[in-house]
Order: sequence, then structure tokens, then C-alpha cells
Amino acid sequence: MKAVICQNKQLRVDDIPEPSPQRGHALLEVHRCGICGSDLHARQHCEHLSQIVRDIGFKGFMREDEAVVLGHEFCGEVADYGPGSNRPFKVGTRVCALPFLKRQEGMDLHGFSARTNGAYAERVVVDELMMVEITNGLSSDEAALTEPMAIGLHAVNRSDIKKNDVAVVIGCGPVGLAVIANLKAKGVKTVIASDFSPKRRELATQCGADIVLDAATQNPYQNWLEYGHTVNLEQALNLARDGREQLGRLPIPWWQGWRLAEWLGKASPARPVVFECVGVAGIINQIIRGAPMFSRVVVVGVCMEPDTFEPTIAINKEIDLRFVVGYTPLEYRNTLHMLCEGKLNAKPLITGKVGLHGVEDAFSALANPEAHAKILVDPKSDLRI
Repeated sequence: MKAVICQNKQLRVDDIPEPSPQRGHALLEVHRCGICGSDLHARQHCEHLSQIVRDIGFKGFMREDEAVVLGHEFCGEVADYGPGSNRPFKVGTRVCALPFLKRQEGMDLHGFSARTNGAYAERVVVDELMMVEITNGLSSDEAALTEPMAIGLHAVNRSDIKKNDVAVVIGCGPVGLAVIANLKAKGVKTVIASDFSPKRRELATQCGADIVLDAATQNPYQNWLEYGHTVNLEQALNLARDGREQLGRLPIPWWQGWRLAEWLGKASPARPVVFECVGVAGIINQIIRGAPMFSRVVVVGVCMEPDTFEPTIAINKEIDLRFVVGYTPLEYRNTLHMLCEGKLNAKPLITGKVGLHGVEDAFSALANPEAHAKILVDPKSDLRI
């Protein structure tokens, strides 16, 4: 079958052997596969990525000299099953599948394994337990965005954001757009988005951002007082004293009143939730310095180099710093269901479509934020950028 091979930082379309499903596997005819920033990183920084993944205990990641079929954001149609499989869906059913596969030899990550091909190909083998049916006539274009949108959902879930909290999304590439769309699907009332790119700011608006700022001229860390946030240490100390003074007027000991306020969730100061979706060195430090007291910072962007910030500033501002990656099977399933039910808007992310022979040009085109956000691969198409 035809597939796009990545090897030694080069891409080529070639014939590879047909994938063979084992017990518990399903064979899919690939309908669409999104090109992810991780794919671009894997092409150029494969050895670095491989070492990082090995450091956290996974040895099956691709190496630069191996011939690998990229592609982990995909949907397709069930074509067959391995012998002895449970066959949860009929042949011909359109499905998405979480992009990892359990083999007798170990676990593989679709698109990052020399042993299991990804979905820049005509067909791909998936774990039948990881499949979720596409319903309500959702297009294959939108269904292929389940994986990146699930990353956005996981980031929002891990943030513990409430509907009345202010969300600030720094960076409006595909990851930032997925976060924005999920914040609005969750019902968050105020979503502020910031980016240098006019095109990405336009897409952020289409995804539901309430306030969109030009990062070149507008500071996303201004005007915190209008949202009731604590902007500096002196204000925080005054709030503590004022709270003690007000509780002292109650007909109960002030510490009992404070405990009651904590139990009711009224003792904590208002703070924004900031999503770092850029993945460039220095951004975390900018956020820590610029964000108000008690901010929660969720790092979603993948920075591929060492980074620094001054812990003392984060400590004195009591910044809550969280790092996120991936999603759970339930979050993946819930993402697809929200897409199918029209509760999650992923359409603005789709800016182009190519066939297998157009993948290399698509990689180049994605370097320009004014041109594209998400380009989909259709293995049956001859389209090029």
C-alpha cells in the first residue's frame, strides 16, 4: 500500500507491506489524518524526542534512521479484524481510535514507531478496544480532529477551571485553538486569547474567544483589577487583614468564620487560569512575571529546549504551575461525542487538505501561521497545497 515515509529527516511516498492485524486488532481504511506539530518535531528532532521518551521509560519511539510512517490524528472505516478479535463494530463502520497499539512485542505509538505504521497511509491497524464510533453524520474531516481536540479537553479538565473564572490562552496555534473551543464548550464565560498572528487571532474568534489580543501591541496581563484579581503582594496582604477584620465583627470567633468561608469556597481570592500554548523558551517566565497573584498556569505547549524561570517570583505570587500531556480514553471518547453532537466547534482549525504526495509541501506550509492551522491528509486524494 502507499504511505508517506519519514527517514533521516526526509519524506517520501513509497509502497510498504500491508499491515496485518493480530488478535484484538482492527484494520482501518484511513479516511483522514491530521498533520500535527509533533510530526514536524519528529521529522527534525527525532533523536531528541526519542531520548526524552526513553528517559521516562518508553523504548519504542522512532529513531532518525528508521523508516517510519507518521500520523496519529486519524479516522477511518473498519475493513477487517485480526483472528479471534471481539469485533465491536461491523465492517464499514466509521471510527476514530486512540493512537497506541498493544502488540505481543509491546506497546507502539501510531506515527512514532518503526513497527506500527501511522495514518499517512492507505490503511492502519488499531486496537479494537480503543475505537469509538463516529455518529450523527459527522464529517471525516472533523472526526480526524478528535485527537488534537482531546488534548485541549484534557488541558481544560486538568486546569480545574470554573465557568466564572477568567481564562487566558497564550498562543492560538492548533493547541491553543483546541483549548479555546473546549473552554467555550465547558461554558467558561470569559476567554482571552493572545497571538502575534492576525490569521490565528481570527481563528481564535471563530473558536469562541471573547477577547482577542495582538501580542505585539497588547499586554494580556493588564486590567486584572477589573476582573477582581489580586495584582500585587501589598493588595494580597490588605485582603488578608480586611478579611480578618470583617470576620471579627461576626458573633462567632473569627477563625470559625474563616473555616466556614473556606468550606463554602469563599476564602480564596479570584485568580485567572492561564494556558501556555506556545512551547517556546521564555514564555513560562513571561507568564509567571506578568500574571496576577495566585494564578493557575497550565503548560500545554511543548518546548523542545531547556527553559528557565525564577522560582522566588512564582513562590511569592503563589503561582500554581501544571504541566499536561495527552488525554484519557474517556476524554477521547467524550471529545468525539461532543463533536458528533455539535457541542464542540473544531471546524475553524481545518485550513487545508492534501493527498499523500502533498504531505511534504504541507509540512513547509505549516511553518507560516498566516497560511494554515491544521492540514488534513486524505490518502485517496491527489490534492496539493
